[in-house]
Amino acid sequence: MRLVYKFGGTSMAGTERITHAAGLALAGAKTHELVVVVSAMDGVTEQLLDLAAAAGSGNRARVYSLLGTIRSGHEQAARGLGGEAPAKVEGLLAKLETLAGGILAVGELTDRLQDAVVAYGEKLSSVMMGVAMRCPALDGQEAGIVTTDHFGEADPLMELSTHNIAQNVVPLLGVGRPVVVAGFIAANQRGVVTTIGRGGSDYTATILGAAIKADEIHIWSDVDGLMTADPRVVPGAKLLERISFAEAVELGKFGAKSMHPRALEPAAVYGIPVRMRSTFKPENAGTLIDGAAAGVDGAGAGSGSGAVRAVPMLKNLAMITIGGAGMIGRPGTAAAVFDALALARVNVHMICQSVSEAGISVVVAQGQVGKARAALEQALLKHQGPAALADHAVKSVEVQEDLVVIAVVGAGMKGTPGVAAKAFTAMAEKAVNIIAIAQGSSELSIALAVRAEDAKLAVAAIHERFGLG
Repeated sequence: MRLVYKFGGTSMAGTERITHAAGLALAGAKTHELVVVVSAMDGVTEQLLDLAAAAGSGNRARVYSLLGTIRSGHEQAARGLGGEAPAKVEGLLAKLETLAGGILAVGELTDRLQDAVVAYGEKLSSVMMGVAMRCPALDGQEAGIVTTDHFGEADPLMELSTHNIAQNVVPLLGVGRPVVVAGFIAANQRGVVTTIGRGGSDYTATILGAAIKADEIHIWSDVDGLMTADPRVVPGAKLLERISFAEAVELGKFGAKSMHPRALEPAAVYGIPVRMRSTFKPENAGTLIDGAAAGVDGAGAGSGSGAVRAVPMLKNLAMITIGGAGMIGRPGTAAAVFDALALARVNVHMICQSVSEAGISVVVAQGQVGKARAALEQALLKHQGPAALADHAVKSVEVQEDLVVIAVVGAGMKGTPGVAAKAFTAMAEKAVNIIAIAQGSSELSIALAVRAEDAKLAVAAIHERFGLG
């Protein structure tokens, strides 16, 4: 069998954890052909982003403070691993310092340079894992992953990447001969380093899995697998032993510790099962994500009974409502709203519009609400938007902060009557007010916006009503 193992940042946080992860991988490599994908050490990606920003703004003191922190953590881990690790880590750290110094001297940070800086997190962790496992360590570019030029959120060119990986990685594989690949990193067709954005290391794992025709992909992290709810909110939450790709995508959208939907796509397309496991409880099988249809574990039975698999929630949100009677029947209003948000680089988590067309509500991250509101007011209230909206079609842009979106998720919900009624009844019995509701045509989930102070009560009530505990 061919497997891909991916270890997250918590599994790479220091000598002891790297050694433990390497032991798990080496055990798997005894009987399988194995590619191991690693993330940056826990917290390092954020430090590198901060470093790049500080260099671009000319903040010399901050740059050298961050370089010292990054150096200290990696040198300590490398010394603990011994062998070639200290020398390899020192070589990469020296290159990082040179790059940061160059950005500092110029005083300008581009997306391309930011990718070059951030890539060092995975480069450093991969060389340490390679030493710990005594096997070859490649970065994503060396492995052959080729992407578009969209620095910071590049998309893989799958046909070209698959061809390259078959040439660069597959010949190195064999039982007892694993290969380490740095996650998150790739290159465009000109060989310039790119990164593949959110869920990047998971994405690297599934790209590699598709290219090498893996039998299974294992995602090792600090959680047991996917749960019916956040166990910190619902102590009685249970592990989901098996779910479909579609359900995993929905859970990822709503903040559950699932894989990013982009990362799941290659596995779903190529039909490769993904298993989510805990590095700290390797004896547990975790959650299997595969092409299983609704019906697993009783999904789809009766009037909503068993149709719901999980109740995740997305926190720290705000809702912006764009209103005005002049919006009724006026083409282009929604386009103007979403164009303004897109130009401001604001991600929309949820959309609601009344049948009267007199208002559109969008849910965004709390941290982006100021930017979103300013962009909408400028585009829609100050006559700088489309000509169709220049005669006061929009009258107001209102914000409601401190919201949480709760999702009711399950493939068995499709075509099953009574699911929404049970969820609404459970919340009504706990006197929880629903501020906004959204459901897609797939019927895989219902999203409910509530006040943050009501969120835990609402999740627990829905979880209990559908018998998930």
